[in-house]
Amino acid sequence: MAATVNVPVLVGSVPLLYVQSMTINEGYRIERIMGSRFSQATQPTNKTIAIEAVLLGPQRLEQKKALEAMALTSRSLVAAAATGLAATGIPVVSGLTISLDMQVIDLRFTQSVARRDALDVSITLQHVPRSTLTAVLSEVADLGLGVATASVPTAPASNPIARTPGAPI
Repeated sequence: MAATVNVPVLVGSVPLLYVQSMTINEGYRIERIMGSRFSQATQPTNKTIAIEAVLLGPQRLEQKKALEAMALTSRSLVAAAATGLAATGIPVVSGLTISLDMQVIDLRFTQSVARRDALDVSITLQHVPRSTLTAVLSEVADLGLGVATASVPTAPASNPIARTPGAPI
């Protein structure tokens, strides 16, 4: 099997090269249709992304500080840290999603005696739309990613061993 390039997950301008897992949770508002016994999903209510990654190498502390700077809760402090974040929030770009308007709601770093040269990081981001335009752009980019990756074959052949009727399995 050929070696593949390790494509990072970008959280803002921080490339996370060693992502262990990434989870996207989306919730929807369900409302009763007036005068009816039926209900329907009317709009998304929240979207969160949870990322578990490992920061390795001599730049791990720089990456830690960059993630902490993005996690600032004050919008004006975020704007001072990076002018583009005032209008769009933190972008998250990966093979799973392109999500704009994200804000860090939980950030946890762990270092252990067994791995002193690594930092485990857990990041939870929540969708906080800043404008309708960026919300639409985010959804269009995410849809484009889905269409583009659907055409790329990623699964191995379903069964590389030829089978014949009556042969033992």
